[in-house]
Amino acid sequence: MTFFDKAVLHFSRLGPAGLSPWAPGTAGSFLALIIAPFVYLPLSLPWRLAVLAFLFVAGALASSRAEILLNRQDPGCVVIDELVGQWIAMLGLSAFSLDSTGKDIIFLLVPFFFFRLFDILKPWPVHASESWLPAGWGIMIDDVLAGIWALLCVSVVMAIINLVFPGVLTL
Repeated sequence: MTFFDKAVLHFSRLGPAGLSPWAPGTAGSFLALIIAPFVYLPLSLPWRLAVLAFLFVAGALASSRAEILLNRQDPGCVVIDELVGQWIAMLGLSAFSLDSTGKDIIFLLVPFFFFRLFDILKPWPVHASESWLPAGWGIMIDDVLAGIWALLCVSVVMAIINLVFPGVLTL
């Protein structure tokens, strides 16, 4: 295996997260949650969208290569899609003035919970989307849609919190 192939596998697995013996998808989502306050949430919305677009394309290409290298379709150890979906779910946090240093952990757990819920249950069109695109593109798209479902729910929850507890969040 070439150095490039090893790097592709490392990227697509998010390092050790994808090698977790228990729920690698949850491990990948949890890693996304942990690093978001340091590398993602401090970014402005346009930069977040640019990062997501880059990671979607890079993740699709890496996931496609990982399928070939591992000789498996949609290998469970490939969790770059979890990071993209999780960070899409966190886009709703950009509409609020939150301390992005990690002190507001509850506000990070809400998107984590909703993303995992929709990624596991796969409501329409999440499950159907897996067959819309080939290889790594199909791996990535279902988590993008699960992230969008989660983003909608996070936005509703944050709006309700703002109504019930004025001043907790600043729109």
